[in-house]
Formats: sequence, structure tokens, C-alpha cells
Amino acid sequence: MPPMPVTVEIKLFASLKKYLPADSASHYSVEPGTPLSALLDKLCIPKDQVKLIFIDGVKEDASVLLQGGERVGVFPPLGGG
Repeated sequence: MPPMPVTVEIKLFASLKKYLPADSASHYSVEPGTPLSALLDKLCIPKDQVKLIFIDGVKEDASVLLQGGERVGVFPPLGGG
């Protein structure tokens, strides 16, 4: 029997906000063990636009496996002076 889907919360910041669907509540269903990169691909976020990823407040990368219940924050490269 396939694993039951679980929910993760994802927040996209700055220029990445445009990749969230308009009807999105920021919670997404995934199967346990799904790499974050697969969810980012599903949202059509270009890999070169992702600079920082935090999961439950801890810096991670897109290869992390989601288990459900995580809070994911994704930030683009930020410029400034």
C-alpha cells in the first residue's frame, strides 16, 4: 500500500512569491520521503532562483526529504548595498 500523503507548509519570499498558485493556502500534500526539490519543481521554481532554504528554522538544501508537518521557507538571492 502506498504511503498516505502528508502536508507541509511552504512560504516563498520576495521574487519567489509569484510561483505560489493564486488559490494556494501554502499547504501542500506530499508523500513522506519526497525531496523538497520535487515540490519546488512542482511549483515551477527555477533552481537558480533559490538561494536559501529553511526547514523549521534550520538551514537546509533542496535534497532534504520531507516527512510531513515541516514549515519550509524559500528565499531568492538578495541584492543590496
